[in-house]
Amino acid sequence: MLDLQRLRLLAELHRRGTIAAVAEALSYSPSTVSHQLSELQREAGATLFERDGRRLRFTEAAHVLARHADAILERVERAEAEVAAAAGAVTGVVRIGAFQTAARLLAPALADLARQHPGLRLETQISEPDYTLQALERREFDLAVIDEYESSRRPRPGGLAFEELHVENVRLVVPSDHPCARLPSVSLNDLESEIWAGGPPDTSHGRMVRDVCRRHGFAPDLRHQSSDALSLLALIASGQAVTLLADLARPEREPGVAAVTVAGPPVVRRVLTAVREGSLARPALRAVRDGLARAVRAPSQ
Repeated sequence: MLDLQRLRLLAELHRRGTIAAVAEALSYSPSTVSHQLSELQREAGATLFERDGRRLRFTEAAHVLARHADAILERVERAEAEVAAAAGAVTGVVRIGAFQTAARLLAPALADLARQHPGLRLETQISEPDYTLQALERREFDLAVIDEYESSRRPRPGGLAFEELHVENVRLVVPSDHPCARLPSVSLNDLESEIWAGGPPDTSHGRMVRDVCRRHGFAPDLRHQSSDALSLLALIASGQAVTLLADLARPEREPGVAAVTVAGPPVVRRVLTAVREGSLARPALRAVRDGLARAVRAPSQ
């Protein structure tokens, strides 16, 4: 009989490539991972690995078993979700990965869920949406809260179920003494000579700032890069840059900055939740999604 946890380690090794990476991701020692994989090879009765220097190379048998391992893990997750649904219990652990400003929705939702479902343990990690989706597929998270901009829609990987949570506008954010600060709307073309701030190129915010500016006919002089909205707002308040921020960042509450509507077609950000399809029936995940939806509908604090 093949051990389920050892199959999980095989699937992780197939995704990550090295025992060290698997050990770090799952909080095991490398020797434990190596031993468990050796035991799996014994259970399978076939050679699964060959040494290639310091790395393990998968044999054809290992590739076959890894494909089955993914299917088995998905079926087990589906079975667990359906059993939980039959019992109707909103309990257990839900691991949530979310982008930074989504914390404004997460915090009230977590408080509400703690009151309603004391048997539910919620764990959160703030990370970039690209990483969060990959981690969801690797079963490191149970639910992902991600964003996408109209200028850059995200692919929908197979095996994941997406649900729109929130739609909001993106506005130009400038120092409060900037000439544009009191205008009803601003053409971004007028900001071509400004110093810009935004996320790094490999982040959704960084891509959005670059894409929107290019759509208005120029490449921004993006001298300051940060994924932290508070850092961006501090730079703007000190007169060092301008940027584009979605409403969840609440730029209007930051002293020293002004948020102005961008003229032309609106710049829009969508907030989505995603779960693995095999876990859709799990009541705890439905409760978390519903709690986030209530947080969106609640009056701003």
